[in-house]
Amino acid sequence: MTSFGVQVVTGLALGIVAGLIAAAIGTGANGADNPLTKTLDEIGSNYVMLLKAAVIPLIITAIISSIANLREVSNAARLAWNTLLWFAITACIAVCIGIALGLTIQPGEHAGGNLQAGAADASGSWLAFLTGLIPANFLGLEAQTEGTGEAMSVGVDFNVLQVIVVAGAIGIAALKVGAKADLFLKFNESALAIVQKVLWWIIRLAPIGTFGLIGNAIATYGTPTLRSLAWFIVAIYAGLVLVLFVVYPVLIKSHGLSIKQYFSGVWPAVQLGFVSRSSIGTLPLTQRVTERNLGVPRAYSAFAVPLGATTKMDGCAAVYPALASIFVAQFYGIDLSPVQYLLIVLVSVVGSAATAGTTGSVVMLTLTLSTLGLPLGGVGLLLAIDPVLDMGRTAINVAGQALVPTIVAKRQGILDHELYNARRSGIPFDNGDSDEQLLPSRALTPATAPQAASRH
Repeated sequence: MTSFGVQVVTGLALGIVAGLIAAAIGTGANGADNPLTKTLDEIGSNYVMLLKAAVIPLIITAIISSIANLREVSNAARLAWNTLLWFAITACIAVCIGIALGLTIQPGEHAGGNLQAGAADASGSWLAFLTGLIPANFLGLEAQTEGTGEAMSVGVDFNVLQVIVVAGAIGIAALKVGAKADLFLKFNESALAIVQKVLWWIIRLAPIGTFGLIGNAIATYGTPTLRSLAWFIVAIYAGLVLVLFVVYPVLIKSHGLSIKQYFSGVWPAVQLGFVSRSSIGTLPLTQRVTERNLGVPRAYSAFAVPLGATTKMDGCAAVYPALASIFVAQFYGIDLSPVQYLLIVLVSVVGSAATAGTTGSVVMLTLTLSTLGLPLGGVGLLLAIDPVLDMGRTAINVAGQALVPTIVAKRQGILDHELYNARRSGIPFDNGDSDEQLLPSRALTPATAPQAASRH
């Protein structure tokens, strides 16, 4: 059977070819997309919809489970603190790289004059971020009305931040209740396993989703808009490459770990993140490779990886808003002060939770622009190429979400070195129902970590 990686690469190659063909065909006389472009759009959008359908049950069960698993770890407070600290450290490094590239490449100075601003369907502000943490209802449901008269339609959406708050409160309450919550936590563990199983089935469709997403991106955005923003695209991907292939390897090597083993272990999740453009959708695979390939104990990874999938965004919340803010300032001829550059760093580190694990970079960018006092109309200038950028951003997000738990586990002496250095084998996205790893693990301390190797 052809490996999953080969299947995804094949889907990527075929999608590029199909996208180029669709772009060559062009649009109809009335500006409508041709049948090939429509087909690619349907394939790609439906795959993303499948991933999003599992987001809410996954967030609820994963966060409750991750908080509950903290009682299995004897040094839980220290692990949690170190995890948040390294989230901030790596975010600071990433945002500084974004600022440096923005000042060096100056993408706003090279932007074409034919840019047209689109209408952003999301915005961000500190007040909206803070008030958005307060749940309006149990599931964070929000109703949206579109159109007027007979064309009016009502849609229901979830506020991911509110879902995270609700799930976190339930998890903490379950810990406080003690033994009375054991049945509930067992039920939640079973529900999480079921949700993950469904996600594995969706993940198996990634090659098809890749075909549609890449093809539609090329067919839709292979226009003068890409040429107008070419320098900005180059700057973004240069920053992402520097973070992934320079910063992360330096951090890995400085902790005495193999760079090759890190990349071979995390690559399946990075690959899926690039395709799906969703850290939450990639969460099950990220957690699986963090445990099985990188040797992070499940009792800790079950807390750190879901937390990272909602708040650890080196791509969407560090490199991108830094470069995009500088682009907007340069495009509108606005000089930024040293204080504003410091604000970019602060917003990127503190406000990254606003992206909430979805394709929410627009929220993060508007949050940054509003803090700096820059024109929010600049957001619309970049909307056309956002899907092209979001693939790379999410891949970096996922890589960082696996990196930090690995570093913290190494520093705390609970990393399974034998598993980290082992030869990669098996199917990383296999659910592994027979694996004992799916069962709650016992408390892990530096003294018990070696004996835990058999549980992976």
